[in-house]
Amino acid sequence: MTTHLLALTFDAHDPLRLARFWAGVLGWEMTDDPDDGIVLLPSDDTGFRLRFLSTQGQKTGQNQMHFDLTSTSLEGQRQTVATALRLGARHIDIGQGPEESHVVLADPEGNEFCVIEPGNNFLADCGFIGALACDGSQEVGYFWSAALGWPLVWDQDQETAIRSPHGGPKVTWGGPPLLPKTGRNRLRFDLAPPVDGDQQAEVDRLVSLGATRIDTAQDEVGGVLLADPDGNEFRVLTPR
Repeated sequence: MTTHLLALTFDAHDPLRLARFWAGVLGWEMTDDPDDGIVLLPSDDTGFRLRFLSTQGQKTGQNQMHFDLTSTSLEGQRQTVATALRLGARHIDIGQGPEESHVVLADPEGNEFCVIEPGNNFLADCGFIGALACDGSQEVGYFWSAALGWPLVWDQDQETAIRSPHGGPKVTWGGPPLLPKTGRNRLRFDLAPPVDGDQQAEVDRLVSLGATRIDTAQDEVGGVLLADPDGNEFRVLTPR
């Protein structure tokens, strides 16, 4: 068994506020775990939770990853946008043209996300979170496919996508040109080793696939920090 994606972690100045925002948008349950911080548990087949941790760091530049939320109708798209705005989102311009049918928003801490128009064939069989769309190379798509054991569902023109065999969102990488990395990512993966697995053995496996050690010591929430081939930080958690 390979490692599995346990959580997508958000660094936040106000973790509780941000968690409440995403709980309201997604309809997920919020819990407060003394070991894990503030966590949202999925109510669908998403397959990973959202975790919110406190940080003093400032957001610099556009995030390396963002949610693409799906819609089944134009009215549904409008309702999702209206709900997000009511909860504290705002419209932003990241260079999208007037002909674009998706809506680009930012959550209360400036994290970008998109509300996709109905009829998007690529996300047709996905849930409300249709994709976790990432800025990244073809190489990093191959890395995460091998790291998680998720098959490639798209590999064309240096764009890649993977998806869990159990369903849920696609994770996509758009290929070059890549955005410059301007600091520690505010959104990142937390991985759990296989049940009864050896954390160090899993770290060694990921390094053999192309990851880089950032800090092999235990960090503040229990884990080993690594970076994928594009330099994006992620954590292999300590088994419990």
